[in-house]
Amino acid sequence: MIRPFMSTLIYIHGFNSSPLSHKATVIRTWLATYRPDIEFFSPDLNAYPKQAIHILTALVQRYPSAGLLGSSLGGFYATWLNQHYGNNAVLINPAVKAYDLLRSLLGEQRNYHTGKGYVLTQAQVDELLAIEVDALRYPERLWVLLQTADETLDYRLALAKYPRSPMLVEEGGNHAFDSFEYHIPAIIDFLLY
Repeated sequence: MIRPFMSTLIYIHGFNSSPLSHKATVIRTWLATYRPDIEFFSPDLNAYPKQAIHILTALVQRYPSAGLLGSSLGGFYATWLNQHYGNNAVLINPAVKAYDLLRSLLGEQRNYHTGKGYVLTQAQVDELLAIEVDALRYPERLWVLLQTADETLDYRLALAKYPRSPMLVEEGGNHAFDSFEYHIPAIIDFLLY
């Protein structure tokens, strides 16, 4: 299947993050400077996976050629969108088994950027489990960026999940993927085609 030219990029933030995150701000600024022809969206996804997928699905259906850039839990969502719509996606330290991670965090939570509090429940974990992608249909359309010193996720889970996808593994780093800025041109190139 030939994908149309990407003119839209959707950044999908991680758990307890927001469109105000560092990566969202950096990519928004970079696009405004170097690629103003690419429309940028970074939806504010709440703590309910079912609603997050609904918001993201509506965006992908409105912009079918959109490139996806997902960080952590956003990588989990981007994988699901890739499987259902075929969009190219870049996954940054993706949460492969997001439901396991969130199960360990049940209870009171607070968004890092907005300060808004909420309670993470088993129902939300179950919503993540319901959108687990077992077999990858388009592994060549997923570029996985990993750093081995990710303090939140075990990068080896992503190595096992995406063995047929292009991959960049950097020694050291952290969950935020501290060299993100340097990879933006290559990210855009991958998403364009």
